[in-house]
Amino acid sequence: MSFADDIDGLRSWAPIPTGDGGISLGRWLLLEGNRYAVTGALLTVTFVSILTIGSVWTFEMHRLLVETQAVQTLLTTFLSGIILLVSIVVSINSIILSYDITHVSDQQDRIEGMMSFWRTLSKISDADESPTDPNTFLQVMADVIRRKARELEESTRGSEETFTREIQEYLDQIVGTAEHIENSLTNVRGGKFGVLWIGLEMDYGPLMSRSRRLKATDEDVLSDSGDDNVEELLQALELFATGREYFKTLYYNQEISELSRTLLVVSLPAIVVTASTILAINAQLLPEMWMFGMPPLLTFVSISFAVALSPFIVLTAYMLRVATVAQRTNGAGPFVLRS
Repeated sequence: MSFADDIDGLRSWAPIPTGDGGISLGRWLLLEGNRYAVTGALLTVTFVSILTIGSVWTFEMHRLLVETQAVQTLLTTFLSGIILLVSIVVSINSIILSYDITHVSDQQDRIEGMMSFWRTLSKISDADESPTDPNTFLQVMADVIRRKARELEESTRGSEETFTREIQEYLDQIVGTAEHIENSLTNVRGGKFGVLWIGLEMDYGPLMSRSRRLKATDEDVLSDSGDDNVEELLQALELFATGREYFKTLYYNQEISELSRTLLVVSLPAIVVTASTILAINAQLLPEMWMFGMPPLLTFVSISFAVALSPFIVLTAYMLRVATVAQRTNGAGPFVLRS
């Protein structure tokens, strides 16, 4: 593996500039960043923020710890919130897993639907074997869509000039989309989500809508072969749309399961540290060691609050991407809301 490949692979762990010098911190935070890296970044920002704010009121921090119950009250609230948060997320994960715990007839219908999809895909792609992973599926579908577009272009030559110009513009859009998918698959780095996102970010709705409109309004202009080519192109787009929506199902199942696992791992240390901090404050067993050149009490409180907030930060890191994917891929229905 080359040094350039190593740098590309690190982009999921840090917002490294691309070859053209550009960098998108927002896109890295919402989509491309590894969720552990995003969690670490948000946790660092939280710790530094608390440390910075507390440094302005250094003497008041001692008074808060010694003379009032404010810090203990906040940490007690965080402790209760952590336990409640874990319970809610694990319950959500159980609901998602219940989809796989069904009657044998439901499992049979699911397998039959999968086999029907594979047979249709093999027929339209002229392939002996159907793709079983997102990368291969996207490559096959990009090739099929481009090929069907070229066949439609050949069948419409000699038609009316206005119609030919309209169909050419439409076909150029489809071919450009297919080539964009292929180029993106060649250059994708950063793991399996990068491959999934290539399929998820394709807005197939306008292409399918225009295909249906073309078939409905230009039946008199299209030849029999042209009409068949439009139908085959529309079928290819529908297959791609079906696979794309299934990508979302795979992604949500994987992301929620990983969130639950990460949250369970993080929550136990957070509960132990938070409970120990509350007991230490009540017993007046406060640290006397200086760290980072900051007062011991300020560092102690900042670390305690950052650890107590870590389960919520983990939830934030994962939900940012889940919500972004849900918002940007809401094109499966007959109506699409644009923000």
